[in-house]
Amino acid sequence: MIAFRGVAKTYRRILPPGRAVRAVDGITLDLTPGEVTGIAGPNGAGKSTLISLLLGFLRPTGGDVTIEGLAPRRWVERHGAAYLPELMNVPPHWTVQTALRRYAILGGMPASRISGAVDGAIQQLGLEEHRRKSAKTLSKGTLQRLGIAQALLQENARLCVLDEPTHGLDPVWTLRFRDIVAGMRRADRVILLASHGLDELERVCDRVAIIDRGQIQRVVDTSGLEARQASTSYRLALASGGEHVGAVFPNAQTTGAGEFLIEVESLATLNAGLALLLSRGAQLAAVAPARSALEQEFREAVGESEPA
Repeated sequence: MIAFRGVAKTYRRILPPGRAVRAVDGITLDLTPGEVTGIAGPNGAGKSTLISLLLGFLRPTGGDVTIEGLAPRRWVERHGAAYLPELMNVPPHWTVQTALRRYAILGGMPASRISGAVDGAIQQLGLEEHRRKSAKTLSKGTLQRLGIAQALLQENARLCVLDEPTHGLDPVWTLRFRDIVAGMRRADRVILLASHGLDELERVCDRVAIIDRGQIQRVVDTSGLEARQASTSYRLALASGGEHVGAVFPNAQTTGAGEFLIEVESLATLNAGLALLLSRGAQLAAVAPARSALEQEFREAVGESEPA
């Protein structure tokens, strides 16, 4: 459905005069209906430019972007798109209900559908108690939920772009967002999700394109990540028996009360050590990789830069 072919975008700086900055450099990528594709990369990697090119806000200076054979702007004007920008900007005097009604109208929703669709979005995003509050009074997390709700109102959109959708959400709504994405999946819909949260991308996306210096460094298929042993570093939490950790895992580092960072050679070594701890009376509260498999892929692709 969506094809990037050797896409480049160069900006000209005002100061110093004439200096060129190549934000995107030769990107080739297909986005397939029915899939959720993620984008990750460090600050300045080119993610925002890529999204702007896809939605037709910008034109490439090299290569082509097409959606079903059309230029993005023409396709979006004809078919529409669900879009959550990184910074949700709602007129401050609009109430939650007013904002959603107006976004529904702008999206071309039939008048007979608007009230029911708005009520459904308000309920799904937990906005009932905020229905009549103005946007300027909303917390960052509540405003973000309003942004997600307006994207959901584009019920017939076959292109959905979510830029940092969990930014500002508390842990409860971050978890619920995974179910929201699952509900948005359709065989004829492309979903593109840009996020600095590698754990979220790994959980909700089918593929993740890792971008750095304006280029795709690798595209990771998340379906095989669980079977991959990505890290030999683990975080260990004990309810009791922490005094035995040093003897079982000599390189353990204490990171908090009853919490440790340990290094092991393999899963077999980890399990043997945990069995020994339990045999000595320790009570295990949690154990998890210090790095997710996708984080390991990210670090290999772009070095030790932090995602953004």
